[in-house]
Amino acid sequence: MATAARRTTAHPAEAASVTSPAPSTVPSAPAGPTAPVAAGLALAVLATLVWSGSFVTSRALGDSVPPVQHAFWRWVVALAVVAPFGARRAWRQRALIRRHLGFVVLASLLGVTVYNTLVNQAGVTTPAANMGMIMAASPVLMALWERAGGVRLGARRIAGLIVACAGVLLLVGGDGASFSAGDLWMIAAACCFGSYSALLRRRPEGLDGVGFLFTTFLCGTVLLLPAQGVSLAVQGGFHPTPGTVWPLLYVGVASSAVAFFAWNKAVSLIGPSRAGVVYYLQPVCVALLSWALLAEPTGWTQAGCTALILGGVVLGAGARR
Repeated sequence: MATAARRTTAHPAEAASVTSPAPSTVPSAPAGPTAPVAAGLALAVLATLVWSGSFVTSRALGDSVPPVQHAFWRWVVALAVVAPFGARRAWRQRALIRRHLGFVVLASLLGVTVYNTLVNQAGVTTPAANMGMIMAASPVLMALWERAGGVRLGARRIAGLIVACAGVLLLVGGDGASFSAGDLWMIAAACCFGSYSALLRRRPEGLDGVGFLFTTFLCGTVLLLPAQGVSLAVQGGFHPTPGTVWPLLYVGVASSAVAFFAWNKAVSLIGPSRAGVVYYLQPVCVALLSWALLAEPTGWTQAGCTALILGGVVLGAGARR
């Protein structure tokens, strides 16, 4: 029996070699942005591209649709698009929304009621390219709000912001820029959008994204009702034609329902400062669209600044360092 026991008892080193798993031969995943970061960047690019078209639309409708009515019907269309997906979710979370009603109202006021109305007002007198340039200041405010909240931006993120901002400043100061009183409306709009984007980071935990979108669209539209009534009484309505209805459908469906969902999701995945760096692409897209669709002038100055902005976006949208 002792002999059998000795035969069945292995040496500790041999036991370790038997029981320990062999080193894994599966190659490790290459270093790079994680899937949520890549998705967040893609969504931020999508929202930026779609919103670029809305600046051209605001400029194109500046003479035919009063700014407040433009904003009001935009959000009515957006509500109709989002309601089948978000109304039921918002109703199920009505208790949570009621507890955080102050946050919801503030987000609606900044991102829906005021921001787009200011953009439309600016479009009456300001070229679309200038509107895109001025809006590019909003990522700076996003970064400042995030830093004030205790988030470390990192040297690479800050460098990207500086490089892209330098490109925007050179673009604004180039020979293609001619400022008007409407630019003040755009500065106010940029401040609203930057604050809205930073506020998204504080969205109550558990609040559904589509339900939140529907709630802010509904609340923002209701807040616009008094101004809509005043505009109808003072300025009168506009005549629905293909030249006014199709642009309103674009801003209601694409620039509101699609782009706001993409942007809100992007901010939740990568934060406002990194999404803000991507937003620097907007003046480039707006300048190209306004040149192609509205025949607004462009030149070598804009091309050089575009390259600088793109470099800042690539630098600042990467990992925090």
